[in-house]
Amino acid sequence: MPLTILYLSHCPYCLSLKRAITELTEQNPAYRAVPVTWIEEALQPTLADKYDYWYVPSIFMGDEKLFESQPSDNYTTLKAAMEQAFLTALAAKV
Repeated sequence: MPLTILYLSHCPYCLSLKRAITELTEQNPAYRAVPVTWIEEALQPTLADKYDYWYVPSIFMGDEKLFESQPSDNYTTLKAAMEQAFLTALAAKV
């Protein structure tokens, strides 16, 4: 099942999530099979408005929000959330 990530290009949390994705896909190549669509909130506001979220990065599978970052989140939290999103997407494929 594909994932959608809403982000802002200048957001430090979003940059950390991208780094986490790189690490996770290197550690577990099965995660590379999950399609990820990126929606840049500032460049694609009409598309971003279709999702129910407040903070970025936010991760969705279809209309279901799997994760929404909070200002107190650190890299470990973001990486764990992304790994859980990958696992959820892979499980949905079965």
